[in-house]
Amino acid sequence: MREASANSLEINRLATSDGDFDTRLEALLAWEGVSDAEVQQRVSGILAAVQQRGDAALVEYSNRLDRLSVAGMAELTLDAERLRQAHDNLPAEQREALAHAAERIRHYHEQQKPTSWQYTEADGTVLGQQVTPLDRAGIYVPGGKAAYPSSVLMNAIPAHVAGVAEIVMVVPTPDGVLNDLVLAAAYLAGVDHVFTIGGAQAVAALAYGTETVPRVDKIVGPGNIYVATAKRAVFGRVGIDMIAGPSEILVVSDGQTDADWLAMDLFSQAEHDEDAQAILISWDAEHLEAVAEAMARQLPTLERENIVRASLASRGALIHCRDQDEALALINRVAPEHLELSVAEPQAWLPQVRHAGAIFMGRHTAEALGDYCAGPNHVLPTSGTARFSSPLGVYDFQKRSSLIQCSPQGASRLGTTASVLARGESLTAHARSAEYRIRD
Repeated sequence: MREASANSLEINRLATSDGDFDTRLEALLAWEGVSDAEVQQRVSGILAAVQQRGDAALVEYSNRLDRLSVAGMAELTLDAERLRQAHDNLPAEQREALAHAAERIRHYHEQQKPTSWQYTEADGTVLGQQVTPLDRAGIYVPGGKAAYPSSVLMNAIPAHVAGVAEIVMVVPTPDGVLNDLVLAAAYLAGVDHVFTIGGAQAVAALAYGTETVPRVDKIVGPGNIYVATAKRAVFGRVGIDMIAGPSEILVVSDGQTDADWLAMDLFSQAEHDEDAQAILISWDAEHLEAVAEAMARQLPTLERENIVRASLASRGALIHCRDQDEALALINRVAPEHLELSVAEPQAWLPQVRHAGAIFMGRHTAEALGDYCAGPNHVLPTSGTARFSSPLGVYDFQKRSSLIQCSPQGASRLGTTASVLARGESLTAHARSAEYRIRD
């Protein structure tokens, strides 16, 4: 499926008018993120070891897999003072950027807070819903040389806004590398506990609890295939946010946006890893060629050029469609994680966009702004799961309880209905329980 262009850009070129378009698009979108049997077996062993041996297993795996030499969990635990020091020691520019991003993310998520509600029926029966936060949430943050302070903010701040009483963060430190930006973000986001552990063993610790790591109610945050496999395995004992696939961006352009801008927008996701996906759709063939030229020209300027090239060659695409209607149909078919509507009137498109994780509207709204500081969450459904999933938010750290309080009259009226239905299901105790409360 790979095709080379004149300017040393290798990227897939598709057109909706081609006879094999559907087949090629499906192959391009196909992504199998399920781990193989060997990974699952290794993860199962790690989960069992942590469940059975607790802290001792965490120390053993951290020393072996992260190349550490620690004697106990005290060396894998960071206190509040260490987080504060990391924040205070940052260069002023970084401190201010983190604070600005945290403020915007907090303000946006404050708007999401649902409220409890009740209503009273004519006979005095009260029905309603009570919203309560989780007691304890676990935040997984990738670690080592890569620094993801934005992931700390995006995962921890909604939990804090939701009212979660205790937030536990785990972050691996391969070779002992500890990033102060990540710790400073934890300080700003109100994280209560930080443990420098990672991988499947960290997921196990959060799910089962150990002598040192408290058991949580839900685990959120991205990780490698071992983390994803472990999250899937412990789901049911704890909640999880999602099993995320590679990063994706789908850009729709009407041909009027600067080609250099769009090239860099596509690169912004392709540089994540070789499996990331960057797709541009337009009904303007000359514009597609201009963007292809801009991509070829700018590729050598990127620090992650090799990663971007691999991503574009295997999963990237420039797609020529007939018109706006076909572009909309493709949007909903792909159900992208990130959608850029680089068109003159993006608001007019919204009623017909049914499936997308986050929608970036207009020529000036780069997806990268959403990754860091726009405000909405950057933890988004991938691999087409935007058809049925939503971005991470305050609602993911809360639960709802139904409220029912019957008046004597309501119990009698509902009891008659319940009795008929229960006896129809041959559940006699159900029926009699309701019938006791029926008034003559």
